[in-house]
Order: sequence, then C-alpha cells, then structure tokens
Amino acid sequence: MTHRVERLTQAGLGQLADGTLLERVLPGEDVDPQPDGTARIVTPVADRVKPPCRHFKSCGGCAMQHASDDFVANWKTAIVERALSARGLPFPFRKIHTSPAQSRRRARFSGRRTKKGAMVGFHAKASDALIEVSGCQLVQPSIIGGFPALEALTILAASRKSEVNLTVTDTAGGLDVLVETERKLDGPLRIELAGLAETHDLARLAWNDDVVVTRKDPDQIFGAARVAPPAGAFLQATREGEDALVASVLETVVGAKKVVDLFAGAGTFALSIAKSAEVHAVEGGAEMLETLDRGWRHAKGLKSVTTENRDLFRRPLEPDELNKFDVAVLDPPRAGADAQIKTLAASELKKVAMVSCNPVTFSRDAAVLISAGFTMDWVDVVDQFRWSQHVELVAAFTRS
Repeated sequence: MTHRVERLTQAGLGQLADGTLLERVLPGEDVDPQPDGTARIVTPVADRVKPPCRHFKSCGGCAMQHASDDFVANWKTAIVERALSARGLPFPFRKIHTSPAQSRRRARFSGRRTKKGAMVGFHAKASDALIEVSGCQLVQPSIIGGFPALEALTILAASRKSEVNLTVTDTAGGLDVLVETERKLDGPLRIELAGLAETHDLARLAWNDDVVVTRKDPDQIFGAARVAPPAGAFLQATREGEDALVASVLETVVGAKKVVDLFAGAGTFALSIAKSAEVHAVEGGAEMLETLDRGWRHAKGLKSVTTENRDLFRRPLEPDELNKFDVAVLDPPRAGADAQIKTLAASELKKVAMVSCNPVTFSRDAAVLISAGFTMDWVDVVDQFRWSQHVELVAAFTRS
C-alpha cells in the first residue's frame, strides 16, 4: 500500500501520516513500506539524488546521501530555526557553509579480527554488524589510505570476541592514531607497535592513555600557530568547517583589545584572535591548555595569550572577571553553558560570540542573553558533519 511521506524528523527519518518512521525517504514522496522496515520509493521527488558512496545502503555513518545538497542545507537551517522558534527567538540567518565530500579529518572506526586478518569500518545503523568502508566519501583519502595500518593494529589489539576503537586524525605530520582496547601495553608490545608506526609512517600512535611513539609532530594549524592536541582530543571535524567558524568569530571581535575565550580547547579560536587582540583562554582540560600555550610560545607575531585551567560548569567566570574584557567568545560542549551564560548576562560585556553544536542548548542560552538586553545580530550555520543530522552554528550578540 502506498503512503505519502509527510515530513522529515530532526534525525533524518521520514514520517508518514500514521506516525511510521522510515529511513532514506524524503517529504512528498509516495512510498511502499516493507516488512523489514525499509521503503520502496514509488514516486520520488526532485530532491532525491543517487548516493555518492557505494556503502550508503549498509553503512550507518551517513543518513542523508539520498538528498540533494540544497535540500540538506535547507533542512539543517530549519532544524536551527525550529530550536530558536521554540524559545520565541528570532533567526537572523546569513549563510550556511557545508564542508565538501571527503573532508573529515578525523574518524572513529571499529576494528574486528577475522579468520583472514582484520576488518576496519563503521557499524551498520543500530547494529553490531561491521561494514568495511574503503570507498567512504566522508573522510579524507589520507585516512582511507591508512587502513592497512589500522588493520595491523586491530590484529594486535582485538581478540576474536572483542572489537577495538580506532580514532584517526589527519595532521600536518601524517596520521595520528589512538587505539582503545582491553589489551594491556607491555614492553614487547610497545616495541612491536613502534615498529608498526615506522612501517606505516604514522605521525603518532597512542594505546589507551599511553603515547607509544611520536615520530613526527601531529600538528594542526590554528591561525599563525602549530598545535599538537592530545591524542583523541576534541577537534573541529573538517578544516573547511573550522575556517568558517573562525571567520565568523573573528568578524565579531574586530576592534577588540582584550578577548576572553571560554571553553577554549587547544586554541582553535584563541590563537587566531591573538593576531589582533590579547586573549585569555579558559578551559577545563589542563593538557589542552598546555598544548595551546606551547603553540602560542612557538608562534610569531601574536599578541599575549594567557591561560586558566577552570571548570566553567562548576566555577564560571564571574561578572567582575568578565568586565575586564571587550568581547567573550565561547564554544561549549553539547550541554551548553548554562552557568557561564548567566554570569555573562549579569556582566557589563557588550559583545558575545557563541559557537554551538547543539541548537537546543544554544537556544536556551541565547534566550538568557537576549533577556539581559542582548540582540542576536546574525546566525551562521555550519555543516561539518555532511550527510548527517548534526549541525553547528555561530552567532553574534551585542547590547547597547
């Protein structure tokens, strides 16, 4: 029996009139739901396209490869709009930036031993089945090129009954690999892993919490600085997405002499801002701040960057501390910045740039700023997680 797809949920699922949810369908399509939960497309819409990746039907890594780029861009902008509208907030969108295919510089794969060796890939959606993804159109080719190293690591790290996690990051020095496994690191294994890293030309190899070897600097470029974040540490998903976020933040701090960067991480924004303003970077991870500070000290032409190790959820900067600065920049995790936003609202600050990976918590925090007299000047949407339901944004707030 044929049914019309009424809408697309935030998770990228098509919803029928009776509430049934289906994958890989689009609004306006007539579909015939199948017993296995899939759908036969009876009448496609113009926004349906041929998925660019041969793994799309089986792999759980992407949700929206069957939709045109314009459709996905409008859908993601609408996700942000709905979150803002739910709080009665405006949505002054300026633009959306979508990272290109094969641009993800970091990916977390699973590895499993097989009778013939090892398999590395992503899981099928809501399944333990592991899908080999050598033709993946999401990650950079350099990461796919590192699969022989990941397979060799899987053979060492996994038992026949357990999987391992392999986080791979493309860096200026080559691939940076973090292996998460139940196998303990001992002397003979350390020697074998160092040899493997040499054979496969890895920049750095870490085994759980231990860095086994650093052969080349696993640097990322933040502004004029070279920074080597800790193995597995947070990093913007694509360089293109990072550039878009940084450009929007820099636009907000034009003319500022002193900027506070809250949830500063390893310096994505702080080290770019430091070209024109003094920066105080606050972050809860001491190792990230050490990395940021080291990058700043080795860079040339930057203004002063100071750091402070502080849990901003439990001990946010207070209004009198914030009043020392011209602009606040913050990029909190998905939970948002509830405590810090309240003290920002109570401060005398006139300008805030907020980056977010969660439109719901962003809207909650934006509402607090607006109730304190701020105006949301604009919102830029950034789609780093191409073909997924995830969306990021950056917004500028000012008050007179």
